[in-house]
Amino acid sequence: MLLHHASWPEVEAYLKRCKGIVIPIGSTEQHGPNGLVGTDAICPEVIAAEAGAQSGFLIGPTFNVGIAQHHLGFPGSMTLRPTTMIAALNDWIESLTRHGFDRIYFLNGHGGNITTINAAFAEYYANFSLDAAPCPVRLTQRNWWELPGVGDVCRRLFPAGEGSHATPSEVSVTYYAHPHAVKRVEMTPKIAPSASFADAADYRRNFPDGRIGSDPSQATPDKGAEIVAAAKAALIGEVSDFFGVKPLAQAAE
Repeated sequence: MLLHHASWPEVEAYLKRCKGIVIPIGSTEQHGPNGLVGTDAICPEVIAAEAGAQSGFLIGPTFNVGIAQHHLGFPGSMTLRPTTMIAALNDWIESLTRHGFDRIYFLNGHGGNITTINAAFAEYYANFSLDAAPCPVRLTQRNWWELPGVGDVCRRLFPAGEGSHATPSEVSVTYYAHPHAVKRVEMTPKIAPSASFADAADYRRNFPDGRIGSDPSQATPDKGAEIVAAAKAALIGEVSDFFGVKPLAQAAE
Protein backbone atom coordinates (compact mmCIF):
# COMPACT_ATOMS: atom_id res chain seq x y z
CA MET A 1 0.00 0.00 0.00
CA LEU A 2 1.53 3.29 -1.12
CA LEU A 3 0.76 6.42 0.86
CA HIS A 4 0.71 8.49 -2.33
CA HIS A 5 -1.91 6.18 -3.86
CA ALA A 6 -4.17 6.11 -0.78
CA SER A 7 -6.90 8.49 0.32
CA TRP A 8 -6.91 9.94 3.82
CA PRO A 9 -9.80 7.67 4.94
CA GLU A 10 -7.76 4.66 3.80
CA VAL A 11 -4.77 5.86 5.85
CA GLU A 12 -7.06 6.41 8.84
CA ALA A 13 -8.38 2.86 8.48
CA TYR A 14 -4.84 1.50 8.16
CA LEU A 15 -3.84 3.17 11.43
CA LYS A 16 -6.54 1.19 13.23
CA ARG A 17 -4.74 -2.01 12.20
CA CYS A 18 -1.09 -0.94 12.16
CA LYS A 19 0.85 2.11 13.30
CA GLY A 20 3.99 1.41 11.29
CA ILE A 21 5.22 2.89 8.01
CA VAL A 22 8.25 2.27 5.78
CA ILE A 23 10.04 5.28 4.29
CA PRO A 24 12.45 4.60 1.41
CA ILE A 25 15.38 7.00 1.66
CA GLY A 26 18.22 7.49 -0.78
CA SER A 27 20.16 10.03 -2.80
CA THR A 28 20.37 11.76 -6.16
CA GLU A 29 23.95 11.29 -7.34
CA GLN A 30 26.06 9.95 -10.16
CA HIS A 31 26.53 6.17 -10.44
CA GLY A 32 29.18 5.84 -13.09
CA PRO A 33 28.81 5.82 -16.87
CA ASN A 34 25.95 3.29 -16.97
CA GLY A 35 24.25 3.88 -13.62
CA LEU A 36 21.18 6.05 -13.16
CA VAL A 37 21.54 9.24 -11.13
CA GLY A 38 18.53 8.15 -9.08
CA THR A 39 19.96 4.70 -8.23
CA ASP A 40 20.14 5.15 -4.46
CA ALA A 41 16.53 6.30 -4.29
CA ILE A 42 15.17 3.83 -6.86
CA CYS A 43 16.58 0.74 -5.12
CA PRO A 44 14.85 1.15 -1.75
CA GLU A 45 11.77 2.51 -3.47
CA VAL A 46 11.19 -0.53 -5.69
CA ILE A 47 12.01 -3.01 -2.89
CA ALA A 48 9.67 -1.25 -0.46
CA ALA A 49 6.89 -0.91 -3.03
CA GLU A 50 6.94 -4.62 -3.85
CA ALA A 51 7.09 -5.53 -0.16
CA GLY A 52 4.18 -3.22 0.57
CA ALA A 53 2.09 -4.64 -2.27
CA GLN A 54 2.60 -8.18 -0.95
CA SER A 55 2.29 -7.48 2.78
CA GLY A 56 -0.18 -4.62 2.96
CA PHE A 57 2.18 -2.46 5.01
CA LEU A 58 2.10 1.26 4.25
CA ILE A 59 4.99 2.66 2.19
CA GLY A 60 5.62 6.38 2.38
CA PRO A 61 7.11 8.72 -0.22
CA THR A 62 10.78 8.37 -1.04
CA PHE A 63 13.18 10.83 0.60
CA ASN A 64 15.27 11.06 -2.54
CA VAL A 65 17.94 13.72 -1.99
CA GLY A 66 20.45 12.96 0.73
CA ILE A 67 24.08 13.55 1.72
CA ALA A 68 26.06 13.52 -1.52
CA GLN A 69 28.37 16.53 -1.44
CA HIS A 70 31.27 14.36 -2.60
CA HIS A 71 29.46 13.59 -5.87
CA LEU A 72 28.90 17.21 -6.88
CA GLY A 73 31.81 17.05 -9.34
CA PHE A 74 29.48 15.08 -11.63
CA PRO A 75 26.52 16.75 -13.40
CA GLY A 76 23.09 15.84 -12.08
CA SER A 77 24.19 15.10 -8.54
CA MET A 78 22.34 16.93 -5.76
CA THR A 79 22.90 17.15 -2.02
CA LEU A 80 21.51 18.43 1.25
CA ARG A 81 23.65 19.81 4.04
CA PRO A 82 23.54 17.48 7.07
CA THR A 83 21.72 20.13 9.11
CA THR A 84 19.10 20.53 6.38
CA MET A 85 18.52 16.80 6.16
CA ILE A 86 18.23 16.43 9.93
CA ALA A 87 15.62 19.19 10.03
CA ALA A 88 13.67 17.76 7.08
CA LEU A 89 13.67 14.24 8.51
CA ASN A 90 12.35 15.53 11.82
CA ASP A 91 9.56 17.37 10.02
CA TRP A 92 8.64 14.13 8.24
CA ILE A 93 8.76 12.17 11.49
CA GLU A 94 6.67 14.71 13.43
CA SER A 95 4.10 14.91 10.62
CA LEU A 96 3.63 11.13 10.73
CA THR A 97 3.63 10.76 14.50
CA ARG A 98 0.97 13.47 14.78
CA HIS A 99 -1.41 11.07 13.03
CA GLY A 100 -0.55 8.17 15.32
CA PHE A 101 2.32 6.40 13.57
CA ASP A 102 4.68 5.11 16.25
CA ARG A 103 7.01 2.83 14.29
CA ILE A 104 8.91 4.40 11.38
CA TYR A 105 11.30 2.21 9.41
CA PHE A 106 13.67 3.96 7.00
CA LEU A 107 14.88 1.67 4.20
CA ASN A 108 18.13 3.32 3.13
CA GLY A 109 19.82 3.16 -0.26
CA HIS A 110 22.88 5.36 0.32
CA GLY A 111 25.74 4.74 2.73
CA GLY A 112 26.43 8.46 2.96
CA ASN A 113 23.07 8.96 4.67
CA ILE A 114 23.66 6.65 7.61
CA THR A 115 25.32 9.06 10.03
CA THR A 116 22.88 11.88 9.30
CA ILE A 117 19.82 9.65 9.68
CA ASN A 118 21.11 8.52 13.08
CA ALA A 119 21.69 12.17 14.02
CA ALA A 120 18.10 12.97 13.03
CA PHE A 121 16.89 10.15 15.28
CA ALA A 122 18.98 11.53 18.17
CA GLU A 123 17.51 15.00 17.57
CA TYR A 124 13.97 13.59 17.73
CA TYR A 125 14.56 11.53 20.87
CA ALA A 126 16.28 14.50 22.58
CA ASN A 127 12.98 16.37 22.64
CA PHE A 128 11.55 13.73 24.97
CA SER A 129 14.69 13.19 27.02
CA LEU A 130 15.05 16.90 27.78
CA ASP A 131 11.38 17.08 28.81
CA ALA A 132 11.76 13.97 31.01
CA ALA A 133 8.98 12.30 29.03
CA PRO A 134 8.96 8.73 27.68
CA CYS A 135 8.98 8.58 23.89
CA PRO A 136 6.23 6.37 22.42
CA VAL A 137 7.85 6.36 18.96
CA ARG A 138 10.54 4.02 17.68
CA LEU A 139 12.70 4.85 14.68
CA THR A 140 15.06 2.55 12.81
CA GLN A 141 17.05 2.45 9.59
CA ARG A 142 18.35 -0.43 7.51
CA ASN A 143 20.47 -0.46 4.35
CA TRP A 144 18.66 -2.59 1.77
CA TRP A 145 21.84 -4.47 0.83
CA GLU A 146 22.26 -5.55 4.47
CA LEU A 147 18.85 -7.22 4.70
CA PRO A 148 19.22 -10.92 5.58
CA GLY A 149 20.24 -13.01 2.57
CA VAL A 150 20.68 -10.13 0.13
CA GLY A 151 24.46 -10.05 0.43
CA ASP A 152 24.64 -13.77 -0.32
CA VAL A 153 22.67 -13.27 -3.53
CA CYS A 154 24.86 -10.34 -4.60
CA ARG A 155 28.09 -12.26 -3.92
CA ARG A 156 26.84 -15.23 -5.92
CA LEU A 157 25.79 -13.07 -8.87
CA PHE A 158 28.91 -10.87 -8.77
CA PRO A 159 31.88 -12.76 -7.30
CA ALA A 160 34.22 -10.08 -8.66
CA GLY A 161 33.73 -6.39 -9.35
CA GLU A 162 30.97 -5.63 -6.86
CA GLY A 163 32.94 -2.75 -5.36
CA SER A 164 31.41 -0.08 -3.16
CA HIS A 165 29.86 2.52 -5.51
CA ALA A 166 28.05 2.12 -8.83
CA THR A 167 27.93 -1.58 -8.01
CA PRO A 168 26.50 -4.14 -10.43
CA SER A 169 23.96 -5.15 -7.78
CA GLU A 170 22.43 -1.71 -7.34
CA VAL A 171 22.56 -0.97 -11.06
CA SER A 172 20.82 -4.32 -11.70
CA VAL A 173 18.00 -3.35 -9.33
CA THR A 174 17.45 -0.09 -11.23
CA TYR A 175 17.52 -1.92 -14.56
CA TYR A 176 14.89 -4.33 -13.24
CA ALA A 177 12.74 -1.40 -12.13
CA HIS A 178 13.28 0.61 -15.33
CA PRO A 179 14.37 -1.71 -18.18
CA HIS A 180 13.85 1.08 -20.70
CA ALA A 181 16.76 2.93 -19.06
CA VAL A 182 19.42 0.22 -19.47
CA LYS A 183 22.75 1.74 -20.58
CA ARG A 184 25.42 -0.23 -22.45
CA VAL A 185 28.74 1.51 -21.89
CA GLU A 186 32.28 0.17 -22.21
CA MET A 187 34.34 1.16 -19.16
CA THR A 188 38.11 1.25 -18.68
CA PRO A 189 39.46 -0.20 -16.51
CA LYS A 190 36.85 -2.93 -16.29
CA ILE A 191 37.02 -2.90 -12.50
CA ALA A 192 37.43 0.62 -11.12
CA PRO A 193 40.10 1.48 -8.53
CA SER A 194 39.37 1.87 -4.83
CA ALA A 195 40.68 4.64 -2.58
CA SER A 196 39.54 7.19 -0.05
CA PHE A 197 38.15 10.65 -0.81
CA ALA A 198 37.17 13.92 0.86
CA ASP A 199 35.36 16.64 -1.07
CA ALA A 200 33.87 16.65 -4.56
CA ALA A 201 37.08 17.69 -6.31
CA ASP A 202 39.05 14.97 -4.55
CA TYR A 203 36.45 12.36 -5.49
CA ARG A 204 36.44 13.35 -9.18
CA ARG A 205 40.25 13.31 -9.23
CA ASN A 206 40.47 9.80 -7.71
CA PHE A 207 37.50 8.29 -9.58
CA PRO A 208 37.18 10.09 -12.92
CA ASP A 209 34.24 8.03 -14.18
CA GLY A 210 32.48 7.89 -10.80
CA ARG A 211 32.87 4.20 -9.95
CA ILE A 212 34.64 2.84 -6.86
CA GLY A 213 35.99 -0.71 -7.12
CA SER A 214 33.11 -1.86 -9.29
CA ASP A 215 32.30 -3.36 -12.66
CA PRO A 216 28.65 -2.40 -13.25
CA SER A 217 28.76 -3.67 -16.85
CA GLN A 218 27.68 -7.00 -15.29
CA ALA A 219 24.28 -5.55 -14.38
CA THR A 220 21.11 -7.00 -15.95
CA PRO A 221 17.37 -6.68 -15.22
CA ASP A 222 17.13 -10.43 -14.51
CA LYS A 223 19.83 -10.21 -11.84
CA GLY A 224 18.02 -7.21 -10.41
CA ALA A 225 14.80 -9.22 -10.19
CA GLU A 226 16.59 -11.88 -8.15
CA ILE A 227 18.04 -9.30 -5.77
CA VAL A 228 14.69 -7.55 -5.32
CA ALA A 229 12.93 -10.85 -4.59
CA ALA A 230 15.40 -11.64 -1.80
CA ALA A 231 15.27 -8.11 -0.38
CA LYS A 232 11.48 -7.97 -0.49
CA ALA A 233 11.05 -11.19 1.47
CA ALA A 234 13.62 -10.12 4.07
CA LEU A 235 12.07 -6.67 4.40
CA ILE A 236 8.61 -8.06 5.07
CA GLY A 237 9.97 -10.27 7.83
CA GLU A 238 12.00 -7.50 9.45
CA VAL A 239 9.23 -4.92 9.24
CA SER A 240 6.71 -7.36 10.69
CA ASP A 241 8.92 -7.81 13.74
CA PHE A 242 9.55 -4.08 14.11
CA PHE A 243 5.87 -3.16 13.78
CA GLY A 244 4.78 -6.07 15.98
CA VAL A 245 2.10 -6.91 13.40
CA LYS A 246 1.78 -9.76 10.94
CA PRO A 247 1.77 -8.81 7.27
CA LEU A 248 -1.69 -7.40 6.73
CA ALA A 249 -2.35 -9.63 3.73
CA GLN A 250 -1.76 -12.66 5.96
CA ALA A 251 -3.71 -11.20 8.86
CA ALA A 252 -6.76 -10.85 6.58
CA GLU A 253 -6.70 -14.54 5.63
